[in-house]
Formats: sequence, C-alpha cells, structure tokens
Amino acid sequence: MSGIELMGCDFSSSPTQRKPIVLAFGSVMGDRVVLDRLERLDTLTGFGRWLAQPGRWIGGFDFPFGLPRDLVEQLAWPVQWRSCIDHYATLSRAEIRDTFAAFCNARPAGSKFAHRAFDRRAGSSPSMKWVNPPVAYMLHAAVPLLLAAGVHMPGLHPGDPQRVALEAYPGLLARELIGRRSYKSDDKARQTAERLIARKDLLTALEQGRSRLGLYLKLTHTQREALAQDASGDRLDSVLCLVQSAWAARQGAPHYGLPPDIDPLEGWIITA
Repeated sequence: MSGIELMGCDFSSSPTQRKPIVLAFGSVMGDRVVLDRLERLDTLTGFGRWLAQPGRWIGGFDFPFGLPRDLVEQLAWPVQWRSCIDHYATLSRAEIRDTFAAFCNARPAGSKFAHRAFDRRAGSSPSMKWVNPPVAYMLHAAVPLLLAAGVHMPGLHPGDPQRVALEAYPGLLARELIGRRSYKSDDKARQTAERLIARKDLLTALEQGRSRLGLYLKLTHTQREALAQDASGDRLDSVLCLVQSAWAARQGAPHYGLPPDIDPLEGWIITA
C-alpha cells in the first residue's frame, strides 16, 4: 500500500458551510490507522472536483452505491448497474420521492421499503429511503459524480485502479464498539452530555482496537478532542469510514474484502 492514501467520507447530499462533506485522510502503519488530516467541502461541485483529480487512494464513502434489486425490478428500471444509475440520475428529487412513496404505499405494513441483501446484516437504512436519513438523495447526488470522475468501484463498475471507491457505513463499526448508544445529533437541543460521553467511549474503543477489524486508530490529543467535541458526529463518522477503508486496503485488490459473489446491481458495504 506504499504511496496509497486512505480516505473516509461523511457525505451530505446538500452540503453547506454549516453541514459540509467531511473527508478524513490517513494511512496504515502495521495494524495502526493514522489520521493525517480532515478536509471539509461545502459544495457538490467541490466534491466532484476532488474526486476527479489524479491521485492514489482507497476511499470509504458513507452513501449507498446501489438500489435494492426488488425495487428496480418492480419499477421496470434497467437491472444493469450503470444503466440503472444513468436512469436514476435523470430523475428529480421530487420524482424520486413520489415514485418511492407510491412503491411503499402499495406494500403491506411492516415491509414498505425494499432492502438490499446486506441491509439487515449491516443495520443500514434502505437505499430507497428519502427521509431520516435521505440516503436515496445521497445516492442520487454522489454516485453520478463517482462515475464522472472515472473512479474504480469494485464489483460494480471498472475505472481508474489508482482511485478506488467503496461503500462504507460508520454505524456498522460504531454499533460494534458502543452498541446502540446515540453519539451524535444535528439538533442542538439533543447534543447532550450523554452523547459526548458516547463519542469519547467510541474513540477510546477505536484507539484500543476493540473491533473485529484488527486495527487501532492513532490520534493526537488535539485530533481526539476535535472529534469528541463535534456534536454532529460528522468528523467522527468520516474517521469511522477511514478505518473501514483501511481494513479494505489490507484485504487488497481485486475485491478489497467484498464478497466475490455480490449482487452487481446492489453492491455491498465493506466489512458487512
């Protein structure tokens, strides 16, 4: 992995200066993941520019790379991944919301949303969900930018092997380390002492390497304090994705730890 930078991305489908896209950059030294720096991008255009520049990196991105096969087939959309994403990109957010709401309304209570094969294993939201969190809009905003940048998405789409993009999910790692304790909120009224303690406990667990990934996070005191004090959890989520990308980098090409038989329409979350 010499010369390859690792990256974790906490994504926003409508980034602003207050709620930016956060990128955590680092490297692996043995079994230690060293956090080098954090960067903030407050526009999708800036994110697209970053993706497109030359480089050598393996990145874990906190947004879905694919839609559930059940959903795609029932809507009679293309079942080949690139064609499906191209079609999806032509829709407005309002069209996505109305289409997915109609799909859910036609299904029985308890199974409104379609899920990807690994959603329940990873504890991830259905990628067709348009609210709380709006991951359907995240896919809509981000994946066309990955395609435009020509990056490589293992199991889904070939691209530049020097820039490898993988779907990550910080909640998967966080739950392994602190259970279902809430550690973040964008609502200032919910940015409580309990959540601060949960963030500190999560950072301690990462530094002590308590996860099944076999990796220890290396932070400076200043970095640790900045991550703990970010009540939104955006910085911490980017670092969780960084640790997942480090695990994937250790697994190496061509699969980066993804199952070799993943659904080529739905994709997979690394470490799930």
